[in-house]
Amino acid sequence: MAKYPTLVKPGSKISLSDHDPRACEGLKKKAPEVKQRRDAALERIYQLQEMLWAEGEQSLLIVLQAMDAGGKDGTIRHVMRGLNPQGVMVSSFKAPNPTELAHDFLWRIHRRTPGRGTIGVFNRSHYEDVLVVRVKKLVAPEIWEKRYNQINEFEELLCESGTRMLKLYLHISKEEQKERLQARLDNPDKHWKFSTGDLAERKRWDDYMEAFEAMLERCSTECSPWHVIPSDRKWYRNLVVAELVRDTLEDMAPKWPDPESGLADVVIE
Repeated sequence: MAKYPTLVKPGSKISLSDHDPRACEGLKKKAPEVKQRRDAALERIYQLQEMLWAEGEQSLLIVLQAMDAGGKDGTIRHVMRGLNPQGVMVSSFKAPNPTELAHDFLWRIHRRTPGRGTIGVFNRSHYEDVLVVRVKKLVAPEIWEKRYNQINEFEELLCESGTRMLKLYLHISKEEQKERLQARLDNPDKHWKFSTGDLAERKRWDDYMEAFEAMLERCSTECSPWHVIPSDRKWYRNLVVAELVRDTLEDMAPKWPDPESGLADVVIE
């Protein structure tokens, strides 16, 4: 996977200031190449999902993390829209409820991981426990510090059990977030997506960047590396994610199961 400029090489140091959230390979939104590449990737994803479902031997878990208004919902809507809903489960993780808080922090996560033959999509994830928990000081440092290794061991278990992981950090600039939040505020139809709490979180931008960098450095592993996706331009984000999902499924190489013997002699009357 080293060919991807988005890849966070395991063991490397990372500064998000070195990653341009407006990068786009020099492409233009309306360029024919963009539509051709995106449509080709989506069509292949649909084909590979059917093979994954039919094979029933392995699964794919896509993890999406971002700042508020970072594009998690939009990515799911545009990249996953044509998949067979029988074989896809999208899970959103908000603040844990009392039942979840009565268990270890990974309990609610493990229950939502995809079964064999399916694709799971996490809109936020177990990484909230080293992001918001860290930034807002919800638990002591000696607790969240241990969670990086616990997460790595959990993901290694998933990998060894047949689940491929594709972890995507949707990287937007502070300026772009401001524009998106303002657009929600200006449009009455989008008020349901606006929360004044988002403004309080925005004030902690630098703290969140530090937490995201730690997440990327400490939890990008050989079996489940992170990718930093330039996401200020939504159309480019969708293109990159679609091609990464396609390439990941291609690398998983699902195969059609062997048919029953004697089908050549079957006559349907």
